[in-house]
Amino acid sequence: MSVPTVIVHRDADMLAKAVAARVITRTVDAQSAKGSASLVLTGGTVGTATLAEIAASPARDAVDWRNLDVWWGDERFLPDGDPERNETGARRALLDHVDVDPARVHPMRGPDSGMTVEESAEAYAEELRRAARPEDHGPAPSFDVMMLGMGPDGHVASLFPGMPALYDERPVVAVHGSPKPPPVRVSLTLPVIRNSREVWVVVAGEDKAGAVRLALSESGPMQVPAAGARGRQRTLFLLDRAAASKIPSSLSRISSP
Repeated sequence: MSVPTVIVHRDADMLAKAVAARVITRTVDAQSAKGSASLVLTGGTVGTATLAEIAASPARDAVDWRNLDVWWGDERFLPDGDPERNETGARRALLDHVDVDPARVHPMRGPDSGMTVEESAEAYAEELRRAARPEDHGPAPSFDVMMLGMGPDGHVASLFPGMPALYDERPVVAVHGSPKPPPVRVSLTLPVIRNSREVWVVVAGEDKAGAVRLALSESGPMQVPAAGARGRQRTLFLLDRAAASKIPSSLSRISSP
């Protein structure tokens, strides 16, 4: 796994703009190299703001949206169109405004599909398996970019501290009893996260500064799941100054105006 690089931006608004620019550039580079790209989206305030910044960017047309596969790192097990679903936020902020191929947008299914949460997780795992290629070396694609948010407790996707899902080798799991509502969710697991080419942990806010410090220290993923969020080729912790305020000075940092 790669060693994290920390990049600090002035505030949450600048962070969203900068991450949006990175997404566009990385997607274009991947498409230039191999004709298509794969992106895993996250929800939350900064994650959704980043997608809105992509939609608003004049550079967005550099992306070949028809040759982009869009996935999610986790989802609340709620009906299609529910405002609390990550998919709903992503569609409103970005996907409804660009010419994506509907067949290449891969949402996790909710209860209105007739599935249980366990069946939804199994169905998503099967969709990942079908999309994986031999060079991906696993039961899921090696995503070009996996974007993850992080909670004040250090959780990423819907992998919360101390939960059995952190030990699970399956690519996708059902989550019950999430300490953050709603309690029932579907989530990718650490093996899939770690098989991504690049993992970007995008965090804003002073309330998350302690968890950022632990995620970049010697903490283990059982205590701080974000400590296990690492990409094969590159790991970025993209932070605003508030979220970076407790990082030890010994860690290398790149500051942005």
